[in-house]
Amino acid sequence: MDLLSNINIQFYIIAYLVGGIPFGLLLAKKFTSIDVRESGSGSIGATNVLRVLKDSNPALAKKIAIATLLLDALKGMAVLIVAMSMDISQQTMWMIAILAVVGHCYSPYLKLEGGKGVATGMGVMLFMLPIETILAVIAWFIAGKTLKVSSLSSLIALLTLLISSFIIHPDIPEIKTHAPLFIISFLIVYKHVPNIMRLFSGKESKVV
Repeated sequence: MDLLSNINIQFYIIAYLVGGIPFGLLLAKKFTSIDVRESGSGSIGATNVLRVLKDSNPALAKKIAIATLLLDALKGMAVLIVAMSMDISQQTMWMIAILAVVGHCYSPYLKLEGGKGVATGMGVMLFMLPIETILAVIAWFIAGKTLKVSSLSSLIALLTLLISSFIIHPDIPEIKTHAPLFIISFLIVYKHVPNIMRLFSGKESKVV
């Protein structure tokens, strides 16, 4: 019980639980009664929401996908904002960021299944490293428009974030390490392994 009374531990639990909220699944079920896990890539993220729903209602699919993207990005950021308002240390803030992404990728509400962590990772990184994240979003947008392959665009954005973080912040303020970025990056890349395999085989689908 003493452990749970520690405010840092409380924030870690909250970050994981909030990060695990499957907004894509919930929104799709509410407005279309479709379980997005049963089609496409099986992911609960915005890309699969769009892919699965667009055949039945393209306009609604786009709205739900955008809402999913925004809510997935905001859920990790929201916990960080509350933590900052309570003067939580940077070390704890970075752990909160990591656990929010872990929650999305391995949701406690979906038997540890989940999304690929891109939107939630973008949200927490926008809070922690805004300049690098803006550069990554620009790279993601350009790659998405030109290549039209969501997974590849996400990986290019992730690489942009990592490279720019070493240029802009050779030493991350207060923690003096890029370890949290590498942990989040590993999670995202690991969740993209099936996509990467399809990319190499030329079978990865495009978003049109």
